[in-house]
Amino acid sequence: MGHIPKSDTSALEIPSFKEALKEALVPKEEYEVEKWLYVPCKYEEYRYILATRGKNPLICIGINPSTARPGALDNTLKSVERIALHNGYDSFVMFNLYAQRATDPDSMEREQNLYLHRQNMEAFRYILGQYRQPHVWAAWGAIIEKRGYLAGCAAEMYEIGGEYGAKWFTCGARSVKKGHPHHPLYLKKDSPLDPFEPEEYFDLLLKEAEKKSRK
Repeated sequence: MGHIPKSDTSALEIPSFKEALKEALVPKEEYEVEKWLYVPCKYEEYRYILATRGKNPLICIGINPSTARPGALDNTLKSVERIALHNGYDSFVMFNLYAQRATDPDSMEREQNLYLHRQNMEAFRYILGQYRQPHVWAAWGAIIEKRGYLAGCAAEMYEIGGEYGAKWFTCGARSVKKGHPHHPLYLKKDSPLDPFEPEEYFDLLLKEAEKKSRK
């Protein structure tokens, strides 16, 4: 089963990330909080974090969350976990440029919900702050072109990463024309990570997004 958004997220009552995190840390019957970090802690129209617990995680950034949840990973998350373990990490953290849940990126809302975006960035800061030098895997693919606001989300996450000394990586071949990072889904489980220095990539991405917004 896929997930089609019931409405734009502006129609939802969304608690802050801090409130959602506090609830996520309380023991659950549905899954073991000692093994999973899931914020919010129940299936909603949005998701900030889905992670396995560990001391050395690989932080992966996709476009937007789909149906995955603790104990029920989708194929993309299964691939993320395999690649993280193969590259020497003991866990993974799945993040997204935008927190609205949708199986098909074409179903994402046209206008960015700035409140949801701010909470998503708060979640990102929280995760990065847990580790001395977090390792971040850019894994959003060419799908980043689906919505104009996604480029800004990616650039902001890169800027935040700099505040926490994050090291960035990609996995698999980047797109020829624009250098988009490869999506995790069809990568081999033994795919290595490659260092990523995305300043020029983001400059190009933001310029193109600005051009499209003027049309």
